[in-house]
Amino acid sequence: MRATGIQLVDPGKLNIDFMGQRRVAMTITVILLVLSLVGLAVRGLNFGIDFTGGVLVEVGYEQAPSLQDVRGQMSEAGFENALVQNFGSPREVLIRIPPEHEDEGGEQISTMVLAALGGPDVVEVRRVEFVGPQVGEELREQGGLAVLFALLGIMIYVAARFEWRFALGSAGALVHDVVLVLGAFAWLQLSFDLAVLAAVLAVIGYSLNDTIVVYDRIRENFVNIRKATPVKTVNLSVNQMLSRTIVTSGTTLLVLLSLYLLGGEVMRGFSVALILGVVVGTYSSIYVASTLAIALGISKRDVMPRQVDKGEGKTGVDDESVPPPPAA
Repeated sequence: MRATGIQLVDPGKLNIDFMGQRRVAMTITVILLVLSLVGLAVRGLNFGIDFTGGVLVEVGYEQAPSLQDVRGQMSEAGFENALVQNFGSPREVLIRIPPEHEDEGGEQISTMVLAALGGPDVVEVRRVEFVGPQVGEELREQGGLAVLFALLGIMIYVAARFEWRFALGSAGALVHDVVLVLGAFAWLQLSFDLAVLAAVLAVIGYSLNDTIVVYDRIRENFVNIRKATPVKTVNLSVNQMLSRTIVTSGTTLLVLLSLYLLGGEVMRGFSVALILGVVVGTYSSIYVASTLAIALGISKRDVMPRQVDKGEGKTGVDDESVPPPPAA
């Protein structure tokens, strides 16, 4: 790479014009955000028992039952609002009973469910979980606060570590990632429980790491390359970090796909949230975070080290004397 002129990429190196397509990408981003917000407003999240409270009973049959028949049996037993669905395989059934039966304990409700479904000769109770409505409401509030505090702390860190334009860009990218993951769960009506909330928080950390790596290279290139516009500098930085991003995201997705396929139904929501998070997090690091920094007016002056007076001269970083950073 040459540090003079505006030749920013070595011959043979990647030179994809990511930022040239930033307006198209941002249009797609806005559409996805609107769809996600509509999904959250219209359909809402399908909160699991961790957040709503109630009793969860998992039962197993020797032969796949009719869910309609199971719902009828539950209604006859007094559980009219019970949610019945398959869990993993057609022979596994998950029954979620809302907290309106909170006077009975989990053991008593499981006994009633077992009797309603035909007894131990017909069905086997695999798992029973009970969460009080007050506990579920507290978990929902604390989970939301955890996400907000994580975003706020990240914004403060990036502002101190880099520059406020980078801080706003990274915060915008993280909000984008969280909203898209939640919007997908709303439209697909996947169960949103504590494991999924943990996955959302992990997505915030993963996406931030990707964004910080790109921002660090952008800052280095601003210092080391002269006579280059912010768009060209950002484009060069994204190209330099692309191989690292592909390797990191690709290996992470392989692990998550294995978890999705082999981890069973209990890990399904957790793995889906992380898979979505890795995909949108990689996209936002390239387009959302970098595009927002450009839109906010990031320039070489904002990231140059401050020069310190010493006697009659000044010491500092001369952008023409520093060799450019090696390509990733």
